[in-house]
Amino acid sequence: MKRTSLLLLAVTLMALSAAAQAVTVGVSMALFDDNFLTAVRASMKDRAQQLGVQIQFEDAENDIGRQLNEIQNFIAQHVDAIIVNPVDTDATPRMTRLVASAGIALVYVNRMPADRELPPRVSFVGSDEKQSGTLQMTEVCRLLGGKGDIVVLMGELTNQSARQRTRDIDDVIARPACRGIRVVDRQAANWKRTAAADLVTNWLSGGLRPAAVVANDDEMAIGAIQALRQAQLLGSTMVAGIDATPDALAEMKAGALRVTVFQNAPAQGRGALDTAVKLVRHEPVPSFVWVPFELVTRDNLASYLGRH
Repeated sequence: MKRTSLLLLAVTLMALSAAAQAVTVGVSMALFDDNFLTAVRASMKDRAQQLGVQIQFEDAENDIGRQLNEIQNFIAQHVDAIIVNPVDTDATPRMTRLVASAGIALVYVNRMPADRELPPRVSFVGSDEKQSGTLQMTEVCRLLGGKGDIVVLMGELTNQSARQRTRDIDDVIARPACRGIRVVDRQAANWKRTAAADLVTNWLSGGLRPAAVVANDDEMAIGAIQALRQAQLLGSTMVAGIDATPDALAEMKAGALRVTVFQNAPAQGRGALDTAVKLVRHEPVPSFVWVPFELVTRDNLASYLGRH
């Protein structure tokens, strides 16, 4: 009996391994040249190796037309599943129709699709952006004592995350305890460090002296830090970001960044790949797989160093 059980276990494991190896997944990322998305991609790659899944990555280079072509090419290759990190979240309904009509499993990762409803065998893996900007701005409000002028650095406005994180800032400022905070300007720096540095430099050159720079992500926050450091105003200006990237945590450790919010890139990457495999196998998967955000400050910084 024992030998029979062991034999059945071995056969089962071999079957599962063969099934995993048979799975092919095409991945279209919005942009390879992005620190956070690089961590998401690396996690997917590692998980694919663990599961024996064949995975192919393509870089949309922030071009929606290029991304649609990549998706069409994956469909033509008859991959088992497609994972998409959308360039433009407003374009996802078209992507969903293309992939669903081909009978292929689809997973959106990190950037939430604009689809009103996700059809069967389509899921989103990521974090609830209503948490991100809310955690960030609530802490900024606390540190400012509920009053002061701020400027906001926004991501690409075609991106749902940028719009929601900015809306979160406004929602927090509307609270009675934060009504003394005033947004004196907001501009899109499109998730870019250099663009953010240029914008902050322009604000400072124009005479603005905000109490805080609140950025939709850490790359822009780091750009703000660079501009403020150059102008010798970093000591009197608070900077807040989102994502808790390694570069941002290094700036926090150095005392330059006051607030960030940990978005778990490895968990999103692993979760996207695991969800894709489950959909291929017709296993039950929720339409939305949430990875919680976590506030990071100087008080709890040590527990986040090295987590990416």
